[in-house]
Amino acid sequence: MSIENKTVGGIHYVVSGRNHAPALVLLHPLGVHSGSWQAQLAEFERFFRVIRIDLRGHGGSRLEPGESRACRMEDLAHDALGVLDALGVERAHWCGLSIGGAIALQVAVIAPRRVIRLVLANTAASFPPVSMCEERIETARSRGLAPLFAAIPERWFTAGFREREPAEIERIIGLFTDTQMEGYIEACGALREVDLRARLVEVQAPTLVIGSTQDVATPIERSEELAEGITGADLIVLDSAHLSNVEQAAEFTSAVVDFLRD
Repeated sequence: MSIENKTVGGIHYVVSGRNHAPALVLLHPLGVHSGSWQAQLAEFERFFRVIRIDLRGHGGSRLEPGESRACRMEDLAHDALGVLDALGVERAHWCGLSIGGAIALQVAVIAPRRVIRLVLANTAASFPPVSMCEERIETARSRGLAPLFAAIPERWFTAGFREREPAEIERIIGLFTDTQMEGYIEACGALREVDLRARLVEVQAPTLVIGSTQDVATPIERSEELAEGITGADLIVLDSAHLSNVEQAAEFTSAVVDFLRD
């Protein structure tokens, strides 16, 4: 197994796993980076050519200071497609969580031939209220990212998991240190503007939706909306908060592998 760690068009990516297996693109949540998929890597690499992509201004995808621009979900989707173009990958499975799921959904709408199967975890077709993203952007600009990240553990993990796994909570929090304010603001802008509800019927790829019973960031109703709007989509519900791939790592990994290899 070889590992490729590169940047193309300012977007950092890591390729690992089986070189000649089907490609699997992994897209992470807001504020962290591709290290958030650590719990899945060993199993995913057994079956797939795994391509982990850092959103602009997250992880290794660095922006110039003060470079924050208007950003749409389509822009983030084209960032990811640019990585596949650079790798010569025509089609792939796509798995995204939170904003990563929204990006994967956007790809499925604008470039359906690039998607084999689609996994949408703890995400939504739209992210109301708009005021929430606007408040986050204003806080980032006026006070920096620290107050936003301080609230993450309670929003992303249940109290029981925080008590049982403090080391894992610390690991995830550590991923935030590689996030630039400019990248966070751009991503929030994309979340504020996106609304793909009317386009769910256009998704052609077989789709698995993963929701969580205690997710306050993207409540289970958003997952149900996706599953109902995408023809033939399956829905599974895990007992976790927002980061289901961390809190229920074994169940999440098994569900994704079973679906993609079905």
